[in-house]
Amino acid sequence: MPRGHPGLPRAQKRTLSRQTLLRKLQQVDSDQERRARVLRLENAFRAKIETHISSLPAQDAIFQKFNTSPYVLLIHARQRGYSRVSELEADILPAKQFSSMETSAGRMVEEVVLPEYGWACVASEMHTSNSALDGKRLDPDIYHLVTLKSGPRCLNDEMSENFADAVLGNFRIWSAESNRTRIDFTYGVLYGTEKLSNKKDWHILRNIKEKSGVALTVSPDQQWACQFIKNGVTVDVTVRIGLDWWQHLGGELCFIEVFTALVRACVNVGNADSNAYEYTISDLNEIVSTYGVREEYNVSLLQRSQLPWLFLMARHFCDELVD
Repeated sequence: MPRGHPGLPRAQKRTLSRQTLLRKLQQVDSDQERRARVLRLENAFRAKIETHISSLPAQDAIFQKFNTSPYVLLIHARQRGYSRVSELEADILPAKQFSSMETSAGRMVEEVVLPEYGWACVASEMHTSNSALDGKRLDPDIYHLVTLKSGPRCLNDEMSENFADAVLGNFRIWSAESNRTRIDFTYGVLYGTEKLSNKKDWHILRNIKEKSGVALTVSPDQQWACQFIKNGVTVDVTVRIGLDWWQHLGGELCFIEVFTALVRACVNVGNADSNAYEYTISDLNEIVSTYGVREEYNVSLLQRSQLPWLFLMARHFCDELVD
């Protein structure tokens, strides 16, 4: 199905304000219960991260394990003007480490965050009713289910159809195991925006519309959700990307709680780059700028040198970061 499908919703530009982030950080910092949650998340993240770091490729790793492309290596050497293999080697190891981290970071976040906000992790066993699930939460009237992806462009057409088939094929089992006649299924994305999506996630909804027939009660046309009712079970399916997912998981302050914990777990307190420093990435100065942070602004959860990191992380959840 082409990208310009007539039912495809127009992605709204997502803008985030640094001042809003700072205000929410103050809200969390001044609430004892939320502060305690951030510290629990921090400790859990740090334990997971340390375990992961110990399994990253070692300095003496075998070359074959890096799965490099000879064409990419040579193009990279040309781009950098290299003459020595040692120069290339210095770039290969961190590239492999980034790839390895990206593969496992999503699962790490799931395992730490879902239980903290009242959800249970689901073992996604193949060829079972759980194969499309990563988390679940049982409410008095609704069985909440979620599958989580690390980024906004993880799907292709086949995967979109498979997720639709999983919902249509398993909703009766989910209803029976939960003793609920209302299922809320979320396709959640851990970062990104609707504009950054390749829209294959929306095609999950399109496929449900086409395959559910007369059972469809809410069409996904021009929106990121649909609903069908079949065999006495009402199933809501929603695509939630980035901030929308974190809002669904734990409310308005969930995002700031999780990323405050992550920054604390990963970034040492020290000296930040000066405001006069010029980054190679052209818009990075603007993204991490702390010009708008008042001198008297003070929270205990993050030090001033860590605020640019919070802004850098927040930029992954909006199309524009403003003061």
